[in-house]
Amino acid sequence: MASETPTVRTEEYDGVFVITIDRPNVRNAIDGETAGALAAAIDELDARDDLLVGILTGAGGNFCAGMDLKAFAAGDTPFIPGRGFAGITRIEIATPLIAAVEGHALGSGTELTLACDMIVAARNATFGQTEVHFGLVPPEGGVIRLPERLPRNIAMELLLTGDPLSAERAEELGLVNHLTEPGQALEVAMGLASRIACNAPLAVAAVKQVVNERTALRDQDALIEQDQIVAAVLSSVDAMEGALAFAEKREPHWQGR
Repeated sequence: MASETPTVRTEEYDGVFVITIDRPNVRNAIDGETAGALAAAIDELDARDDLLVGILTGAGGNFCAGMDLKAFAAGDTPFIPGRGFAGITRIEIATPLIAAVEGHALGSGTELTLACDMIVAARNATFGQTEVHFGLVPPEGGVIRLPERLPRNIAMELLLTGDPLSAERAEELGLVNHLTEPGQALEVAMGLASRIACNAPLAVAAVKQVVNERTALRDQDALIEQDQIVAAVLSSVDAMEGALAFAEKREPHWQGR
C-alpha cells in the first residue's frame, strides 16, 4: 500500500515505510499543509504492526530547507500544537526512524534529522541551524539535541553563527551514521532499515522504547524551558523582518526588538 498527498508521498518495502517530502521547487521547505501530511504519515508508521522501520527523505535532491519562510510571512505555520515542527519534532515516535539526506537540511530541516534515530547522508548534504540569520532561534530541538549529538563547543559555534556543517564533517563528528555518494542516501538508508527490520519486532520496539524513555522526559522539560526563553524572540519585530527580508531577497534591518 502507498498513499500520496500533494506534498508528501509514502511507499512501503517489506516492512520499511519511506516518507518523502515532495516540494522540490522550494527545496522541500515545510508549510502547514505539508506538516499535516507528515504528521499523518508518522501516525500511520506507528499505528501499523507491519511497518517496522521508517525513512524520512526529500524529493528533488534536497532533504528539507526548513520552514517555508514565505508561507510564514503570509501567516501560515508548519507547527502543529503538541507535535511541533512538521508534526514530528515534539512527539515520541515508537518506530525506528532514519533520515536519508541529500542536499540541504537547513534550519528546521536539521531539527527534523535530529528528531530521527539515525542519519544517512550524501557527501553533498549540508546541515545547519540558520535561524539566527533570520532573527529566530531554533525552536524545535536544535538548541537541545545538537549539543547532545556534537561536542558542545562545535554545537555552540554552529548555533551562534548559523554556519553550515558539511555531511563529511558531520560524519567525522558522529552526527551522521553513514556517508554515501550523491544520489545514494535513500538506497543506503534502505539497506540499514532492512538490517533492522529483519530482527525480532518485539526486541526492536523494546530498544526504541527504552531509549525514548531515557531521553524523552529530559527533552520535554528542556523544550518547555526553552519555549519560555525564546517566545519573545519568535514574536519580535526582528523575527518578522527576517522572514520578510528572505521573501523580498534583501538584507534584513535588525531593530533588536
